[in-house]
Amino acid sequence: MPSKNVLGADNQQERLDWWIVGFVDGEGTFSVSINRNRTTSRGFQVFPEFVITQGLKSLKSLEIVKKRFNCGKIYVNRRRDNHNENLYRYAVRSLNDLENKIIPFFEYHQLKTAKHRDFQLFCTVINMMLDKKHLEDKGFSKILEIASKMNRKQSRILNDYTSDSD
Repeated sequence: MPSKNVLGADNQQERLDWWIVGFVDGEGTFSVSINRNRTTSRGFQVFPEFVITQGLKSLKSLEIVKKRFNCGKIYVNRRRDNHNENLYRYAVRSLNDLENKIIPFFEYHQLKTAKHRDFQLFCTVINMMLDKKHLEDKGFSKILEIASKMNRKQSRILNDYTSDSD
């Protein structure tokens, strides 16, 4: 007699969810950018984003993730260098989707790499934005500090902002 839930829907969903965790651990990014935006009172906008980037050969994997989360968009980044294929970015930018879909997923299915730390910092910023702290000087400064510690490559954010505001 076959086992009852070995290939059942619950088990398949759980396997998909853990596949997504591994995929994001390798290819995903939780980032907070500070973008120039002259329409805001400060002249800068806080821009949180969850992204996974892949080449054309792996576009199907981005479509699977998009379907699982039921949010976000897949964008084409046209390549103009010596690579033969374009890059595709699955991106979730909606504060509502980040708060209600992405964050709860990764709180339950925890990342295993250093990206877990970036995720925790990302959650802090999202919560601050939900509390409208990014609209206050003190909160905005704190978000700048947090963003400068994420993804190693963004450490220049704080210097760029402070040199512009002088």
